Amino acid sequence: MDRRPVLEGERLLLRPLTLDDWDALFAVASDPEVWAIHPQHDRWQEPVFRRFFADALGRGGALVVIDKATGAVVGSSQYKEEAGGVVEIGWTFLATSHWGGSYNREMKRLMLVHALQFVERVEFRVGECNLRSQRAMEKIGGRLTERFDMVETPSGPMRHVIYEITRESFASGPLNP
Repeated sequence: MDRRPVLEGERLLLRPLTLDDWDALFAVASDPEVWAIHPQHDRWQEPVFRRFFADALGRGGALVVIDKATGAVVGSSQYKEEAGGVVEIGWTFLATSHWGGSYNREMKRLMLVHALQFVERVEFRVGECNLRSQRAMEKIGGRLTERFDMVETPSGPMRHVIYEITRESFASGPLNP
């Protein structure tokens, strides 16, 4: 699977993250409200976001999200390496100006259409206390599984619940094009 595609929708363009995206992406990420209920709630701080950004570049699979109407960078999301017919989509954030509408739906639809050409299932790990992201997963047809992960973070271990969307559930779900 190509984890660095260019994906274009009605309002959004997703393209591979580059080092040159630092200023624009940090401008979005430096808003504390973006991270207020996120498990890594201090990611708005420059040293913390620098680690996140470097990791995203190093891991590959990171996409920057651009609002086509303005040309502005409004967020980012990532594909984790495929394993056993499954790929993970995560590490997603959007500018608060793009919350509550259909931007997350469009971004996830674009990413899912691409991924499900190559894998049978897409997983999403969501912080156990991140209710906003859990609601967003339910709105796009994510099914909460009984699986969870304990993730080591700079502030200690953190439990993440796992949602999934399969090829079959996507075909009959709310994001099917």
